Amino acid sequence: MSPLSREYKFPFHLIVHPFKGFWDLKYEHSGKTSLIVSFAILFLMVVTNILQSQYSGFVVNLSDPGDMNSIMEILYVVIPVLFWCVANWSLTTLMDGEGRFVEIFVSTCYALTPIVIINLPWVLLSNYISLQEASFYHFSGSFATIWFVFLLFVGNMTVHQFTPVKTVWTILLTVVTMAFMAFLCLLFFSLIQQIVSFVYTISQEISLRS
Repeated sequence: MSPLSREYKFPFHLIVHPFKGFWDLKYEHSGKTSLIVSFAILFLMVVTNILQSQYSGFVVNLSDPGDMNSIMEILYVVIPVLFWCVANWSLTTLMDGEGRFVEIFVSTCYALTPIVIINLPWVLLSNYISLQEASFYHFSGSFATIWFVFLLFVGNMTVHQFTPVKTVWTILLTVVTMAFMAFLCLLFFSLIQQIVSFVYTISQEISLRS
């Protein structure tokens, strides 16, 4: 097996052997190839999110496919991952964490693997299930999310070399920091919108008076 092929198969090994997998990821598989694999997983996560919104069966699809915006579906995946990595890196730098930003990003993307491999096939299967069978769809989605959270916990603990208790506190503080970052971003964009509106109104007044 070539080294490149082994790198692309490594996420499947990691999700079933998370403690050893994240340790190997930090100390043996870190590099350009792992970063490429991370972006591939993130891309597949975006594709999964778009396909779920657009092509899931009507029994389980609560959104209107006609109102779907692909750009927003991409942002729904990319922004939380980016916020998580920035917030986690900012906090762990102050808490003597050993993880670098790239390692946080790579471990986060690898943790997304169960969501992709479980939810992606269900996009097709959801078109052939009945209302009574929809519980299997929701159970699989919940199971994938729990698996992802567990992998995120193990990855965060391994990357920063924290104790389990410190890792839990770090994750909770990271979520709070993400909420604060989202608030600041909304405030910033609201301010920009008001400034643009003000400048547009002034320009319109000037053009009407001239």
